[in-house]
Amino acid sequence: MDRQKDQDAQDVVQEAYARALKGFSGFRGDNPRAWLLTIVRNTAYSWIKKQLNDEKLIPFDERTHAMPVEVVPSELSQERRRQLLEKALNRLPAKSREVLVLFEIERSSYKEIAATLNLRLGTVMSRLNRARRRLQQEITQVRDGEIEEELLG
Repeated sequence: MDRQKDQDAQDVVQEAYARALKGFSGFRGDNPRAWLLTIVRNTAYSWIKKQLNDEKLIPFDERTHAMPVEVVPSELSQERRRQLLEKALNRLPAKSREVLVLFEIERSSYKEIAATLNLRLGTVMSRLNRARRRLQQEITQVRDGEIEEELLG
């Protein structure tokens, strides 16, 4: 399944770059990175929308896809913490996830994020604040749910 996800991601990136190359002559801005990220984001959303119409796509169900925890929270390894963070991130709405990824992982500035997502600066800051709080809640819920499953299972 991971191989398919990797291939899908590569397809989206390839399509985004093709779109960027096609539209490069029309670029009239001062932030090419934000312009390119906007194209990648829109291409990804178009791909997701197309896949949602595909009957082969299985919707995510937390009860079905939950994984039992292997160790107690105080003994979490680096890899386990990464998995916990990934699960919590995947539970966030797309708008929260994208602003977190752009700021915390891509190290984009508020201004770059605003340009990429076509938002006002204040909206970026408040969305980032809400996303951080929600991520903390999701991490706690994922961790507590996995501990409970382990104890009951």
